Amino acid sequence: MIESVLRQHLLAIALAMNNQGLNQGTSGNISVRSGEGFLITPSALAYEQCTPADVVWVDWSGQATGNRKPSSEWRMHRDIYRHYPQASAVLHAHSLYCTTLACLERSIPAFHYMVAMAGGDSIRCAPYATFGTQALSDVVIEALDDRCAALLGHHGMICFAADLDRVLAMAVEVETLARIYLQALQVAEPPGLPAEEMAEVLHRFKDYKA
Repeated sequence: MIESVLRQHLLAIALAMNNQGLNQGTSGNISVRSGEGFLITPSALAYEQCTPADVVWVDWSGQATGNRKPSSEWRMHRDIYRHYPQASAVLHAHSLYCTTLACLERSIPAFHYMVAMAGGDSIRCAPYATFGTQALSDVVIEALDDRCAALLGHHGMICFAADLDRVLAMAVEVETLARIYLQALQVAEPPGLPAEEMAEVLHRFKDYKA
């Protein structure tokens, strides 16, 4: 896909993220691979005001090219791309239910089989680290080991996928699971599915995506 089209699609997904209630204001950020680097939403600019020219290109060294500064979380995006070659789009949001669990430092366990869509038998919560720092990027990479989604302690959520449409769908699914889990906790800690069942679901998901 040519860069001009990627820029337009990136902004469309950013607006959809806010319109679907996954994010609010200027928080959160989205990126997509482009050449020897990635395109990412700018810092401190509402998506409604963004134009394709406001999207920033960042290379693997962290050098930014564009009219604006990249999101302060560009390190997380860069490091995910460098560690996970299957990642072509990354979405970070402060969605309400994921962030509530993150503030409780709670991972999402295997209470529902759809947890496996994130790649394992849980969606981990990374320890807290200051936003925009290498320390945060490091704990995110660890939480994403064998996963494609994670919660960020006292912060929000992050996920990656093969393209922009799929990363938005992933974020919506993770937020839905967080909401259901929190609702279940109002009654009791829900029982978890056994490891062998989650392994079977993971196997079926791989066949489904093939």
